[in-house]
Amino acid sequence: MDLFQKVRESDRTREAQEAMAAGIYPYFLPLQDTEGTEVIMDDRRILMMGSNNYLGLTTHPKVREAAIEAIKRYGTSCTGSRFLNGTLALHLELEQRLAQFVGKEAALVFSTGMQVNLGTISALVQRGDVAIIDKDDHASIVDGCRLAYGQMKRFPHNDIEALDSVLESIPDDKGKLVVVDGVYSMGGDIAPLPQLVEICKTHGARLMVDDAHSFGVLGECGRGTANHFGLTDQVDLLMGTFSKSFASLGGFIAGDKDVVNYIQYHARSLIFSASMPAANVAAVLAAVDIMEQEPERVARVNAIGARMRKELTAMGYNVGPSQTPIVPIIIGDRYRTAIAWKALYEAGVYVNCVVEPAVPPGWDLLRTSYMATHADEQIDRALEIFHTVGKNLDLI
Repeated sequence: MDLFQKVRESDRTREAQEAMAAGIYPYFLPLQDTEGTEVIMDDRRILMMGSNNYLGLTTHPKVREAAIEAIKRYGTSCTGSRFLNGTLALHLELEQRLAQFVGKEAALVFSTGMQVNLGTISALVQRGDVAIIDKDDHASIVDGCRLAYGQMKRFPHNDIEALDSVLESIPDDKGKLVVVDGVYSMGGDIAPLPQLVEICKTHGARLMVDDAHSFGVLGECGRGTANHFGLTDQVDLLMGTFSKSFASLGGFIAGDKDVVNYIQYHARSLIFSASMPAANVAAVLAAVDIMEQEPERVARVNAIGARMRKELTAMGYNVGPSQTPIVPIIIGDRYRTAIAWKALYEAGVYVNCVVEPAVPPGWDLLRTSYMATHADEQIDRALEIFHTVGKNLDLI
């Protein structure tokens, strides 16, 4: 058989081609320009209601200037891995700063958030060990488990009793790592961390929280889910990405110094990847400064999220379990979801179209997300468009 035959005959390829022909393909669309809350697409100015730029820092003058100055000093690339010639003093400064920010002994910076989960989980979960993950965990967590030599088990989303049963079934002589998202990227709901901490203690399991969508959103100055619940000391590992609230690219793991040191020497995705360019590192350092100096940004983005949940629900939309500035509009049908995405796009609002298998069956949705820098008049305009489109398509 020709290896490429399956490519040409795949259902996903066919569906993409059909959606393109119908003019409702919602992916890989280029941004011609961006100012954060508004973007230029197809030569039109559109409200951006689908970004992970929760604090609006990607266009902040201090973040931009920090990146520019770093390029002037260090150039555009480190041209090597952290393990060899790619570690800058700037990386070490960021690691120290992040550890202090999240309340852990040590932190380790990777080139992407995906690589953090791939490297951390595969380094820790060895033969005879078990990774136990929520079924709604990010794909990078699933792939990290697949790379690990240990076993992977999954439990239904936020189901503490099911997690208890899974942990109970694992022999005491096996190492156990429970991995959850702090804030779930599609539903916008928060992990029940107090219960998770207790159940992990009961069964002698270690707990890792992926706070990619929590930093900048939850906790004091956006310090994440563990800080939000007052449980920083009881969560073993905190993971974060820089491509969201930190306004850059990369990621980190934070925890006890000896554990982080072990990961540093065993995470293949760190050792065999070029390190973060100085501009990205400097941008994160500037973003942390702003997060500490301007905590009102966290309050603002959460106030916007609360307003959107309230008003979309009042219109008749199903916003699911959202508790954060991630507010899904659950439609439940792939085709109707794509049609709704297109109608919103044409009306001047960009959201994300998310369909099965990225979400469970019956959960096809429009993922909306908000920034602290969205002005009230922009939110007003978006709500008017959501109402008009919803009525026109019989969604509400």
